[in-house]
Amino acid sequence: MRIIIPMAGMGTRMRPHTLTIPKPLLPVAGKPIVQRLVEEIAGVVNEKIDEISFVIGKFGKSVEDKLISIAKEQGAKGSIYYQEEALGTAHAVLCAGPSLKGKTIVAFADTLFKAEFKIEDDCEASIWVQKVDNPSSFGVVKLNDNGYITDFIEKPQNFVSDLAIIGIYYFASGEDLKNELQALVDNKQMVKGEYQLTDALENLKNKGTKFTPGQVSEWLDCGNKDATVYTNQRILEYLGKEKELINKALMNNSVIIQPCFIDSDVKITNSVIGPHVSIGKGTVIDQSVISNSIIQANSKINHANFSNSMIGNFAEIQMKAKNLSIGDYNQLKD
Repeated sequence: MRIIIPMAGMGTRMRPHTLTIPKPLLPVAGKPIVQRLVEEIAGVVNEKIDEISFVIGKFGKSVEDKLISIAKEQGAKGSIYYQEEALGTAHAVLCAGPSLKGKTIVAFADTLFKAEFKIEDDCEASIWVQKVDNPSSFGVVKLNDNGYITDFIEKPQNFVSDLAIIGIYYFASGEDLKNELQALVDNKQMVKGEYQLTDALENLKNKGTKFTPGQVSEWLDCGNKDATVYTNQRILEYLGKEKELINKALMNNSVIIQPCFIDSDVKITNSVIGPHVSIGKGTVIDQSVISNSIIQANSKINHANFSNSMIGNFAEIQMKAKNLSIGDYNQLKD
């Protein structure tokens, strides 16, 4: 089994956090998004993962080394490919052409999920989907009476299906997918200047490939700050049922409201943390109240009160303590 992860995008909706680090390496509940994605996929496949290929931009050696290490943790070979020009989803996958062999999963790196199904040995191809309340905002699939996918519809204005495509695909033959992707490029079959993966899927279907839906139990987006903070919350809720998430933090006169992830060498004094807070290594927090937030490594936070937030690495937040005299029925708002 091989996994292809296109992740060359600039992550503009996640700025300023993506100015110094690619979005898939931003932490959620203590691990990079892309690492959690790989671990979830590993739980769905029935066999060993031989290779994980990452399609990236010019992110630098430290990023590439981190990606290779993520693959190694799964016992897989890590491969790096480059997409130097943003020419669409089909083009991104084709950039990893030498690794499109045999059983292949294509997974775009801003999606996490929870699933209970396994890929069956006789499955030719699968598109992973989630039921949604507003299908007009998504690409959806339509099924026939036998449960096979018959159509891919982008943002339907009239109801045809509530099964939204989450951005993860399985192919029993990576070679067949590669051939269809190459055909798009050779024939310059583009939509608004880009080669679209759905066009390759349509061509595969028309040539007889049977696509089945892989319905996930939860689809977690990491496309922007609010969505990523919510994903952090949900992952912490899952993990909190399984294990202790506080790693040798130094705490004094503080309260932790679970679930939270607190990495090593964190110092928390005179504060209330949680629920749903992730804190990276070496961060120092004093006299603060923080909930539902992601704080990365080596930051310093003093006299802060915030929620639904993302704080980067080596950030400093210093707020002033107030000396107040407030009478009856008065209100004070920042």
